[in-house]
Amino acid sequence: MPTLIDRIKERELPRHVAVIMDGNGRWAKARELSRTAGHQVGSQAAERLIRFIGRKLGLDYLTLFAFSTENWGRPVVEVDFLMDLLDRFICEKLAEFKQEGVRVVVSGEIAGLQPALQRAVVRAIEETAENDRLVLNIALNYGSRQEIVRACREIARAAVAGKLNPDTIEPDTITRLLYTAEIPDPDLIIRTGGEMRLSNFLLWQSAYTEFHFTPTLWPDFTPAELLRAISVYQERERRFGAVKESGE
Repeated sequence: MPTLIDRIKERELPRHVAVIMDGNGRWAKARELSRTAGHQVGSQAAERLIRFIGRKLGLDYLTLFAFSTENWGRPVVEVDFLMDLLDRFICEKLAEFKQEGVRVVVSGEIAGLQPALQRAVVRAIEETAENDRLVLNIALNYGSRQEIVRACREIARAAVAGKLNPDTIEPDTITRLLYTAEIPDPDLIIRTGGEMRLSNFLLWQSAYTEFHFTPTLWPDFTPAELLRAISVYQERERRFGAVKESGE
């Protein structure tokens, strides 16, 4: 009898899945643990998901929202822990990424990160640049409004310098200047933790994205739940603003 993953792979898979990994702190609080303990277990959930997608599912792109520009407002101890955790995660997984064909890219202001993490990110990007099994896009020091403002500034500079006619500006003009310029828009965004908002994540890119919200806290999110989310996605009809020939 076909398993869920067999049935899913018989149909069209989303090419790009993005995940807002929410709920580490609440997971830890429910167990009377520190928030940092929740982040540690959350990193293990990320590792589990990346390995499953790369080895068994075969998606082309996975984006993980790891650290937002707003997260700098958290307590210094927590921010420092997250920076160190991300540094260790990238360094410890780099050999596996290279072996498994995972290409690492980053969306966000790398220059704003702590120096050790900057070095780890640059090394991972450089050493996995030729991999082609799965593109792992880590949204790191990322904020979508800031990303769009950054693109608009580039456009304004080009216009002032006489290199761009404002009348020729199209949506693609902005798209080409986003961090995700070489990545297709997400087909599916999953948010864990029960909240139903984007939280400044891929606002431009998600114009026609399907959404899946789950109450499951991120540390408890499993590959099986990912499969259920994709199964629901596959039942939806994506029209991209158009209608069927019947006019429905």
